[in-house]
Amino acid sequence: MKIAEIKELSTKELIERVDAEVAAYDQKRINHTITPVDNPAQIKQQRRTIARMKSELRYRELNNK
Repeated sequence: MKIAEIKELSTKELIERVDAEVAAYDQKRINHTITPVDNPAQIKQQRRTIARMKSELRYRELNNK
């Protein structure tokens, strides 16, 4: 997910999306330990997407106060 797409989401949608992405990331990591994923770079990409979303949430939190 691109930064521009993240900024277009409302705060509520962004929070829900972060929760969903974290759950999917955890599941993918567990599955990877059991049976290796075809492309382990997907795990890295998903982790970075979560970080981008959390950064945007923190930015919004600091600017609203």
